[in-house]
Amino acid sequence: MATSSAFHETAPAKVNLALHVTGRRNDGYHLLDSLVVFTDYGDRLDMTTEGYGLHLHIGGAFAQALDAHDNIILRAARLMMPEDAGANITLTKNLPVAAGIGGGSADAAAMLRLAARAWKRPLPKLAKQLELGSDVPVCMRNTAQHMRGIGENLAELPWLKGLHLVLVNPGIALRTPDVFARLSLHENAPMAALPKTARGFANWLGQQRNDMQSAAVSLCPVIADCLAALGGHGAQIARMSGSGTTCFGLFDDAYTAEAAARAIDLMAPGWWVRATQTH
Repeated sequence: MATSSAFHETAPAKVNLALHVTGRRNDGYHLLDSLVVFTDYGDRLDMTTEGYGLHLHIGGAFAQALDAHDNIILRAARLMMPEDAGANITLTKNLPVAAGIGGGSADAAAMLRLAARAWKRPLPKLAKQLELGSDVPVCMRNTAQHMRGIGENLAELPWLKGLHLVLVNPGIALRTPDVFARLSLHENAPMAALPKTARGFANWLGQQRNDMQSAAVSLCPVIADCLAALGGHGAQIARMSGSGTTCFGLFDDAYTAEAAARAIDLMAPGWWVRATQTH
């Protein structure tokens, strides 16, 4: 009987601290200039290599929002799985779905990392990662990145870590294509030159934008309530992440972030609220 081995990998939430839409290619893909960080909170993948074929089981708070038979995790696994191999994969889905925090892309990236370790295979080239999703390459890196183009141009920002955030999601999913379709402008100014150190970072970030925020609010007005709640509970900056509907607040320290998260949770018990830190 073949022996089985167990592996696990985390899939942290991806937060776009700034997201500037700077153009659109002839093939319809939008060009972005974005500042991306990853948090200590996210999904988890567990895998045992045994039997034949791929089997995906989904649990966790947001399991019901996903289809275990048609899932980006399976597509990622198929890129890596040797012939005659098998795996049982369990996704613990802790992050809201279609929420602007890269849940599906983070899960796919975690699956690629898992498969590379389990089957001792090289990771797929950038083009294959992009075929899974434009956020998959940045999620493969799992550290603060300056992301440009359609997601393929990445530069690490090693000084940008340890930010205290509160994430708030009102429990409503938004499809990214729907938000892009509502954009009034597709060619906007890129981000200002990034700082070289953390000094003055909050002031710099406050001058940047999420160019998708207004379009998302027009489709889902409660996003504005999430932003107001974060601002009203002490956030230095409150902004939407990605294409929504999750918003983040930047706080001075863990204590103020956790206090704000508790207060917002009491104020809006139907919302998903988490205090976390970037790594």
